[in-house]
Amino acid sequence: MSVTNIIEKKSVSTGQKRNTNVVRLILEGRAFFALIVIIAVFSFLSPYYFTLNNFLIMASHVAIFGILAIGMLLVILNGGIDLSVGSTLGLAGCIAGFMMQGVTLNYFGVILYPPVWAVVIITCALGALVGAVNGVLIAYLKVPAFVASLGVLYVARGIALLMTNGLTYNNLGGRPELGNTGFDWLGFNRLGGIPIGVIVLAVLAIVCGIVLSRTAFGRWLYASGGNERAADLSGVPVKRVKIVVYVLSGACAAIAGLVLSSQLTSAGPTAGTTYELTAIAAVVIGGAALTGGRGTVRGTMLGAFVIGFLSDGLVIIGVSAYWQTVFTGAVIVLAVLMNSIQYGRRVKSS
Repeated sequence: MSVTNIIEKKSVSTGQKRNTNVVRLILEGRAFFALIVIIAVFSFLSPYYFTLNNFLIMASHVAIFGILAIGMLLVILNGGIDLSVGSTLGLAGCIAGFMMQGVTLNYFGVILYPPVWAVVIITCALGALVGAVNGVLIAYLKVPAFVASLGVLYVARGIALLMTNGLTYNNLGGRPELGNTGFDWLGFNRLGGIPIGVIVLAVLAIVCGIVLSRTAFGRWLYASGGNERAADLSGVPVKRVKIVVYVLSGACAAIAGLVLSSQLTSAGPTAGTTYELTAIAAVVIGGAALTGGRGTVRGTMLGAFVIGFLSDGLVIIGVSAYWQTVFTGAVIVLAVLMNSIQYGRRVKSS
C-alpha cells in the first residue's frame, strides 16, 4: 500500500471522527443550545424579554415544573413513570388550603389554625404517602408503573374534588391574630432579589445532583434503571430503591403544590392538570432515556427552562395559547427523536 493511500485513509478517518464528535456535542448539549436559541429569538422579537425582571418572573414559573421534573427524573432513571404528580400537586394545595382555612374539631367545639411550618410538613408528608402508594403497588404488587400511577392520578384528583366540593380555597394569606400568616412567603418573597421558589428549586437540584453522583443510592438507582435483573443479582435493594424514588417524586409534587398555591394565594382541585406531561417533557428534553438508567439533574433543569422560557416567550409576543401547545408538542417530539438517535448510536457503537 502506497504512502498516499495511507494518508488519504487517515484523513478520511479523522474527518469522520470529527463529524462524529460534532454530532455527539449537538446531541448531548441540545437542551443548552435550544435554550440559547430561544432566548436569542425572543429577545429579538420583543424588547421586554431580555430583562432581568422578566427572567426572574419566568424563573419563578419554571420553578413549579422544575421541582416536579426533579422527582420525575428519579422515577424515569429507575425505568418507571409517575403520571400522578399533577394530581398530587393539586391535592397538596387543597390540603394546605384546608388547613389554612382552619380545622374544625366538632367534638371539642374548637377550630385549629396550624402554623405555616406545620402545614408545610403535613403537606409534604401527604405527598410522600401518595408516592409510597405508587411504590408499593409497583414494587411489591407488580402493577405496571403506567397503570398504577394512572389509577393514583384519578384517586388523588377525586379526593381533592371531594374535599373542596369542586370549589377553590381563596385568601390563604392567614391572619395575624390567628398566628397562621406567612403562607404567601414562598410565592412572593425574594432573597437577594431571587424568588423563593427559584431558591427552593436550586436547593432541591443541588441536593439531588449530589445524591445521584456521590452516594450509594445514586449508584443503585442508575444500576437498577439500566438493568434491574443484573442489579438485583448484584445485591442492589431494587424494591427499596423503587419505593424511595416514588416517595421522593410525591414529596416533590407536594412542594410544587405549596409553591404554586403560595404564588396564587389560592388552591383549587384542578390545579396541576397535565403538569405531569410537562415534567416528563422536561426530563426528556434534558436528555434522559425513558427506558431508565440515563439522565442528569443538569439536563433536566435545562429542559424545564427550555419549556418555561418558550411558553412565556410565546405569551410575551402575543401568540395564541393554541399555538403554544403546538410549539411545545413539536419541541417534545424533536427531543424524543434526538434521544432515539443519541442512544441508538451508543447501542450500535457498543
